[in-house]
Amino acid sequence: MRVVLLGAGHIGQTIARLLAHSGDYQVTVVDKSETALAKLKGSGAAVHLADTADTRQLLAAMRGHEAVVNALPYHLAILAATQAREAGCHYFDLTEDVAATREIKRLAAGAPTAFMPQCGLAPGFVGIVAHHLTRQFDTLHDVKMRVGALPAFPTNALKYNLTWSVDGLINEYCHPCEAIRDHRCLEMLPLEGLEHFSLDGVEYEAFNTSGGLGTLCETLEGRVRTLDYKSVRYPGHRDLMKMLLEELQLKDDPETLKDILRRSVPSTMQDVVLVFVTVSGLRHGHLVQEVFTRKIFADRSEDAPLSAIQITTAAGICAAVDLFREGKLPRSGFIRQEQVELPAFLANRFGSAYQQSRHVESIA
Repeated sequence: MRVVLLGAGHIGQTIARLLAHSGDYQVTVVDKSETALAKLKGSGAAVHLADTADTRQLLAAMRGHEAVVNALPYHLAILAATQAREAGCHYFDLTEDVAATREIKRLAAGAPTAFMPQCGLAPGFVGIVAHHLTRQFDTLHDVKMRVGALPAFPTNALKYNLTWSVDGLINEYCHPCEAIRDHRCLEMLPLEGLEHFSLDGVEYEAFNTSGGLGTLCETLEGRVRTLDYKSVRYPGHRDLMKMLLEELQLKDDPETLKDILRRSVPSTMQDVVLVFVTVSGLRHGHLVQEVFTRKIFADRSEDAPLSAIQITTAAGICAAVDLFREGKLPRSGFIRQEQVELPAFLANRFGSAYQQSRHVESIA
């Protein structure tokens, strides 16, 4: 399968290597940075230097490929999807942006090719898990989805290190959050809904952030009493971010906040991804709760170290592309994450990254 991969950042590099090394994909990576593309030497992927924000260059790079895998920043998702439709390519991306996903759904209407956004961790894998659990109930009550990409060794006041895109991080902290309350879809404020819990002996907090539900609100509206998604952090993080965004009004100047974070908060490859989903409801007349938990740790091998967020995000989109290639997903139109069967995802050679994690046995 001929694939053009847009973006040679940390996640893009991992996607390129996974697909190219599988032997079933001819991968061409497109990026505007010669330095980033040079890091792919020996990966088995071809490289192409182009301005990924330029409509004509993007379209030209897509021509002749069967699928587009978009690992660019979220604000380029609509542009990339539009050009993918023009080029007649199937389209996959990692966006968490709600507005971009709505526009991609519109683009997919009547298209002869498939459009599958939100193929990462959250949205992405967490939605596949939640939907799988909901199918085990006669009547749904509450669905709670909690995901954190966290430093393994927090040392600063924010108790946070940069483990993925700063653009994506600030986007999910600033935009309204979809949820279901009393069977109806509504919007919640980001950074609200603070809760605390302990898992595997570690204390965490969780709060509303945008985008993590994917299309589940639309899928489950009228069927579930409560549905929400919250990001997991170490205690104290939310209050400091709220002070920066609201009291110092950096929500109105996000570029300055991004610059501050890039200068002041170190990145790390030593991270852990936490996935925690609970679903409750009635089964055969009894009130039951099902829980799915995972902790995925960074791969610290000397030859090719990978952060946990690289592993989980790349596994999500590579598994989606692979299941599509195998004919296990629709061939045209808009594809929701919840159309993926969890057993098929976990059995996939890329999705198995989530199987190799450590299961968390209890919650206090």
